[in-house]
Amino acid sequence: MAQRIESSTESDDNGKFRTDLTEDSQKESSGSLSGADTWNFALLVVLYLLQGVPVGLTFGSIPFLLKAKLSYSQIGIFSLAHYPYSMKFLWSPIVDAIYNKGFGRRKSWIVPIQLMTGLMFLWLGTKIEGWMAQEHIAVGTLTVVFFMLIFFCATQDIAVDGWALTLLSKENLSYASTAQTIGLNTGYFLSFTVFLAFNSPEFSNKYFRTEPQDYGLVPLGGYLKFWAVMYLAITLWLVLMKKEERTHLDEDDIGIKAVYQIILRIIRLPHMKSFMVVLLTAKIGFIANDAVTALKLLEKGFSKEDLALAVLIDFPFQIIFGYYAVRWSSGARPLKPWLWAFFAHLACCVIAMLLVYGFPADGVVTPAYFYMVLITTVATSFTSTVAFVSMGAFMTVIADPVIGGTYMTLLNTLSNFGGTWPRFFVLEAVDYFTVSSCSVVNKKGEEFSCTAESGKSMCESLGGECVLQQDGYYLVSSMCVLIGGLMLVFYIAPTIRYLESLNPKKWKLDQK
Repeated sequence: MAQRIESSTESDDNGKFRTDLTEDSQKESSGSLSGADTWNFALLVVLYLLQGVPVGLTFGSIPFLLKAKLSYSQIGIFSLAHYPYSMKFLWSPIVDAIYNKGFGRRKSWIVPIQLMTGLMFLWLGTKIEGWMAQEHIAVGTLTVVFFMLIFFCATQDIAVDGWALTLLSKENLSYASTAQTIGLNTGYFLSFTVFLAFNSPEFSNKYFRTEPQDYGLVPLGGYLKFWAVMYLAITLWLVLMKKEERTHLDEDDIGIKAVYQIILRIIRLPHMKSFMVVLLTAKIGFIANDAVTALKLLEKGFSKEDLALAVLIDFPFQIIFGYYAVRWSSGARPLKPWLWAFFAHLACCVIAMLLVYGFPADGVVTPAYFYMVLITTVATSFTSTVAFVSMGAFMTVIADPVIGGTYMTLLNTLSNFGGTWPRFFVLEAVDYFTVSSCSVVNKKGEEFSCTAESGKSMCESLGGECVLQQDGYYLVSSMCVLIGGLMLVFYIAPTIRYLESLNPKKWKLDQK
């Protein structure tokens, strides 16, 4: 395919690109953030951190809290709340084209969106405890509410991605992906790991209380109210203290229709089509591990506080990995670390599946088993961070800053969607291939399945136990890794090597 697309004149351009990129990376690696770039880098970290808070709740904590009452299929329904993050390119041209020149191109969207998110957090903080305490949780209501939160979060991300391209100087643009990694991971970490730990009665009683209580130190409602205040305070600071400087890019106003036309032209580029296929399929190999493994460990008896402690220890490593990954991603082959991380991530998925299979039969988590889970967690996050930063640095290089928010959003959206669209089907498949029946018959004298939560509740009310004959997790996880491995060897790796050899000019369009 690469030979079919490549023309004879491209070889000289690509050779020049390798030389130029190597020289640029040497300049970047020899320098460091200073002056205005340091403060702007810190601002980007804070803005991305705010994104990570609702993302951590929606992608992490809420599914964990729901698992005690819902089946994997029902959690799959809640996973539909992730979709705005993976569909944001549909409205990104509006964010790029409509703004108040006096207030600022990016602040025109960041400020109102963060205000609405803060107010929604404040309202949700007064309702969420009652919803979660219901015997039969209204999954549809929760899905709609968190869908709206992620929609706000995704819209803010469009504006922040675009601002990053002009907020940092040209020689430090690669640090934008580092800011995103640090900010998003920190927000996600606070809303997932830290929150789950302090929300857990067991963790709170073990480390902070002399008299045990049946509730955690940090309730979900209180956590949401805290971040509502933080959202409103940071947004107020942004309005009063941070002025958005106009750039030459803001002088070229592009209409909404024109931006959509540009997107279509970008999508039609032959090499962009190949890149889109990679982004939409690359995460299939990891999706079962990402969506189910931690839930399966909890189901088998691994405590939430132990899991939270493992991720807590892992967090500093993510920050360190993110810092060095941006340097590893420099050079003539910016996606080389991404390919190596892909291989390593698949291996981590296999190891994680074996750890679930080898969970102690007596339910007692030994120090040796905990350390194995910890090492696997750190290794998996290492591969994810390297891949994320490497891909982000590559996207920053090829993005056209004239429509920076839209271009970066399109690429990030495709990457996010590659990890979103399989999740619902994987969660459904786990329940579909799981065979579990109750040890007693129902009132009609018939055997019945207790894979779904309704069946489990009926089995418990009849005084029976659910007997697991086949766990669909192992079949689904094995199929994902197999498909991911085959695609990597026969399509993804050859395509990536071709795409990273292209001159950045090949990814831009003449808009005049």
